[in-house]
Order: sequence, then structure tokens, then C-alpha cells
Amino acid sequence: MAAHAPRNVAVLGATGSIGASALDVIARHPDRYRVSVLAAGHNVDALIALCVAHRPDHAVIADASLYPRLRDGLAGAGLSTRAHAGDAPLDALVADAACDTVVAAIVGAAGLSSTLAAARAGKRLLLANKESLVLAGELVTGAADAAGADIIPIDSEHNAIFQCLRSRQAQGDVSRIVLTASGGPFRGRSRSELAQVTREQAVAHPKWSMGPKISVDSATLMNKGLELIEAHHLFGVGRERLDVLVHPQSLVHSLVEFADGSTLAQLGLPDMRTSLAVGLGWPERIDSGVPGLDLLQHPRLDFEAPDTDAFPCLRLAWEAMEAGGTAPAVLNAANEVAVSAFLQGRVGFLSIPALVEDALAALPATPADSLEALLEADAQARRLTERNLAGHLSPMSAEIR
Repeated sequence: MAAHAPRNVAVLGATGSIGASALDVIARHPDRYRVSVLAAGHNVDALIALCVAHRPDHAVIADASLYPRLRDGLAGAGLSTRAHAGDAPLDALVADAACDTVVAAIVGAAGLSSTLAAARAGKRLLLANKESLVLAGELVTGAADAAGADIIPIDSEHNAIFQCLRSRQAQGDVSRIVLTASGGPFRGRSRSELAQVTREQAVAHPKWSMGPKISVDSATLMNKGLELIEAHHLFGVGRERLDVLVHPQSLVHSLVEFADGSTLAQLGLPDMRTSLAVGLGWPERIDSGVPGLDLLQHPRLDFEAPDTDAFPCLRLAWEAMEAGGTAPAVLNAANEVAVSAFLQGRVGFLSIPALVEDALAALPATPADSLEALLEADAQARRLTERNLAGHLSPMSAEIR
């Protein structure tokens, strides 16, 4: 077979855990892929170190005040990598010939602009930024479909569904899509037992190595709620064909049930490199560095229903998905503010769902017919939730001050 030029890959969120996994897979296949763009938020020293290791054409730091450090650090390392700062240069790089594949792993609503730019430019989009679909799912999938962009989800659950369906098309023969949840570090605890949960306990995920925000979302089950909304947009299925099962072993990543009674499941060790290898190589399979699953070493596969009384964030996400319009944007924004406050010790663990519920009640859904409308809903929810924090102060917050 004739050799082809390597695909140029932009890794957005390069200094995070997903970025590290993506770079690990790419480095295993230097004949197939090269890193052309690296982007990070604030960790300029880590970004420079990655540029030394991978020698991209471009490096982007989101925080414009760090541009001089990035520029000088690259020059001091003897690199020809060009430095950039801010959203606009990143969006332009993602949209032009600097790359043909984009790993979208910027956490939070901050990743929406570059995700949309990649979709509109028809790139292969390895989507690890769930907030893009929660906030603007119809816009992102519509832009991708219009431009012929391939969206391959990198969340292990959606990647599993993608593999079972062999595409993003859930045809009429699909009876049900079941997302699995690990249950997080507090599976089995009652609502009252969660009142004194600490930041350290919440970020200690039993199976996955993730950043603090995503780890807290897993602990509240909001992560699974956001994934339900993602699945709705990615695969075009409604509430009646979506379900969640808690599966503490995290080996079955999702299941698809078909009209004939067959159920296909994707299994594997909990390692994001598998999903990233699927996204980079699809429809081929490439080495991810992850060993195969030895079921003799993992003889138990347990499943249970989620407890939406102890973990109401999952219920709130169902409700936001059914309400549609701007409701998922409100849900996501309120959750980001609440989780940030919890990580700072300003509010307690149970205040997270309470603050989200307050925002959804105060800001009823309106049509999500433009990015401007969604961003306004996002901003309103953030302002409202910031004001409401005062009514949810944690007993620990006084000690911190």
C-alpha cells in the first residue's frame, strides 16, 4: 500500500489528561500522525514542554497575558513553533490548513468556539468537550453535517455507542441506547451521608484519572446527565430510547439494544487511549497502548439502577433534555459555577444540585435558535448562580477565609 503523508492533528486542551492520552497515541504512530497545533488554557510551562517534545507548527495559550512567556519560552528552546494567544487565533488555526484532525478536549463552555470552527471547516473532530454538545448540540451537529465533518465522540460511553452502531446513525432498528456509569466515589451512599463530602473525597474517582471538575461531575452523576444530552444530539435519539445503568467495574462502556432483541456492548479497560485510537484511526483499528481485557481477571459485571434521590443531578439533566431549547445551557452553566464554588470550599456537595435546580426553575427554556441566544442563557445562568451562592455557604468556607 502506498505511503500517505501523516495527518496533521491539533490537540486542544493539550496539558489535560485527555490531551496527554491523545499525544501518547499519536506518538505511537509517527508515520500516520503529526502534531501540528497544541493549545492550552493557562499552563504555559507545560505547553512549552509539550512543544519541545512534539514540535508543532503552532502553540496557542488561551490567557493572552501569558503570550510573552509562551513566545519567549519557545524561542529560548530553539523551536520554530509560532506562538498565539486567545480564542480567535485558535479558531482560525482549527479552521485552516494547519490541521485536518482536531482533538477537542478543552474543558467547559470555553471549548465551544473552537469546536464549532472545526465542525464548520469539515475537519475530523474527536470530540471530548461534552459542554459543546450540551450547550449547542443542534448547532454543532448541524454544522458538521453541512460541512461533511466527521464527529467521533471520545467520551468512553459515546465512543462505545459509536463502535456498536459503526457510525453516528441510530436507525429505526435501535430500540434502546444504555449508557453506563461507574457510580463515582459515593455509590451506595444516601443523600444524608453526602452532606459532609469534601473536595478531596469528590475528586478521588475509583476508576478514571480525570481533572477536578469532571471528577466532581462524576461524583454527582451530572457527568452522566450531560452525557445523556450528548447522546441525544450525537445519535438523534429521544428520551424514550435512552437509559442509564450504574456499572461499578467500568468495563462495559455502553450498550445498544436492537429491535430483534440483540444487545451489543463495547468492553475494555478504563483508558481514554482506546477511544482516542478509535477516533484517530477509524474505520481502521490502530494500536492504542492499552492491553486487551482479560475477563478471567475481571469475572464480575454488576449493574444497578441509579439513585436519583441521592444524586438528583441526573434527574435534572433528564428534565433539561426534555425541556430542550436553552435548558441544557442553563443546566451546564449553573453546574460549572456550583462545582467551581464547591472546589473552592465555598459551598457543600449537596448545594451543587440545589443551585442547578434553582437556575432551571428561575430561567425557563426558550428557543435555542442561535449561538447568541445560547450564550446569553449561559451568561444569565452564571450570574444567577453566582448570586445564589450566598444562600448555600459551606461551614468550611468561614474557616478558609
